[in-house]
Amino acid sequence: MQDAKKADTDAATSSVPFALERKEVERWVADVVAGTRLERDQAEALTGQLTDPAIREALCDGARAIKRSLTGDRVTVSRNIFIPLTNLCRNRCAYCTFAKLPDSADAHTFSIEEVEEVVRGGVATGCVEVLMCLGDKPEVAYGSYRKMLEERGLSSTTDLLVDACRVAIETGMLPHTNAGILTKEEMERLRPFNASMGLMLETTSRRLRAKGGPHFHAPDKEPATRIKMHEEAGELKIPFTSGMLLGIGENDSERLDTLWVIADLAHRYGHIQETIIQPFHPKPGTKMHALSPLDDDRVVGWVALARLVLPREVHVQAPPNLGRGMLARLLEAGVDDWGGVSPVTVDFINPEAPWPALRQLRDDTSAAGFELFERGPVYPDWILERPDYFDPQVRALLPKYANDEGYAQRHNQSEEAA
Repeated sequence: MQDAKKADTDAATSSVPFALERKEVERWVADVVAGTRLERDQAEALTGQLTDPAIREALCDGARAIKRSLTGDRVTVSRNIFIPLTNLCRNRCAYCTFAKLPDSADAHTFSIEEVEEVVRGGVATGCVEVLMCLGDKPEVAYGSYRKMLEERGLSSTTDLLVDACRVAIETGMLPHTNAGILTKEEMERLRPFNASMGLMLETTSRRLRAKGGPHFHAPDKEPATRIKMHEEAGELKIPFTSGMLLGIGENDSERLDTLWVIADLAHRYGHIQETIIQPFHPKPGTKMHALSPLDDDRVVGWVALARLVLPREVHVQAPPNLGRGMLARLLEAGVDDWGGVSPVTVDFINPEAPWPALRQLRDDTSAAGFELFERGPVYPDWILERPDYFDPQVRALLPKYANDEGYAQRHNQSEEAA
C-alpha cells in the first residue's frame, strides 16, 4: 500500500520543470472563458503549479467567471435521502468502510418495506431525491446473499433495485441510482424508474489496480469497465453523474487524464450533467488510514482546473461535508453545486463527516456571496431544455417536483424541514 510519502512523491514527479508566468496563465484562462477549450499541454503544465498562489488565483478567477456566466450567483443543492440498499460488495477497496462482509453485524440489505418507510420520511421533510447507493454485485461473491435474493423471489441485485426505485416513485420521490457497474441492459431496465444515474469514474489509473494498490481487490474499479458504463449510459441518454477522487495515490498526470476522459465523454454523448470533485479522507480501520489527504490548496486548484477543462454544461460539484472550513474557497474555485444533503439520513459512504444542516449551508453560501437554490436529482437546465434525456414515465413526473424555473418544489416543503 502506498504511504503518504510515496503519494507525495508520485504527485511531485508529474510537476513541470519550469515555473509558469501568471500573465501567460491569464491569457490561457481568458481564452477558455471566451469559449476556447484548454489545450492538453497547457493543462499538463498547470497541474504542477497548483500550489503557486498566483497561478491558483488566476485559475480560480477564470473558473468563477465561467460559473457566473452559467448560473450567476446561484448555487444548488439537492435535499435528499440516502438509502444504502445493500452494503455488501464484491470489491474490497483499501479506503472503504461502506462495504461489509455477510457475517458482519453491520451488513444489511433493505426490504422493500424498509425502503418505503425511509422514503415516507423523505416526503415528510420536503425531500425530492432518493439516492440509491449500494455495493457492486454482491451476488457474484456471496452465496448467502444469492440465497436471500431467491427467498425474496429475485434473481439479481438489479431486480431488487428496480423494485426499490418503483416503490420510491409510487411513494412520492425521484430516484437517482449509484449502483456501481451496471450493464447497458440493466440501465435500460432502470431508466423508467430513475430521473438520473451515476458512477464515479474515480481515476483512470490502472497503476492503482496493481498489487499493493487501493483497487487491487476491486475488479469493478478497472478504468476501462467504468468508462464503458459511461459510454453506454450516454448511448441510452441517461442524465449521468461522474466524478474524480483526489488523493488515493494517483499522481497529477493521472488526475488530469481522469478529468480529460470525463470531458471527452461529455463532449461525445452530452449526458454528463455533473462531475464531483471529491477529496479522499482517510478512515480509521482501513489499510489507507495513514495516507495523508491532499492539502486544501491542491483541492481548490483541482476544482478550478476541472471547471476549466470540463464542458460548460457539466456542473461542478463538491460535497460540503468533505470540505468543512473551505466552502467559500470552493465557491471561489467555480463550484456551482453541493450535491445531496439530507435532513433524514447520514452519508453512509462518509459517516464520520456529517452533512451540514441545510439552513447552515444556506447561510454559509450566502456569506460567500452566493444564493442557495434547491434542485432535484436533475438540474433545472436539464428539466427545461433536455426532455429527450428522460424516459416518458419520468418526464411526466418532473413537473410534480419542479417549479417553472426547474428548481425543486413540492407542496409540503417548508423552511422548518431544514
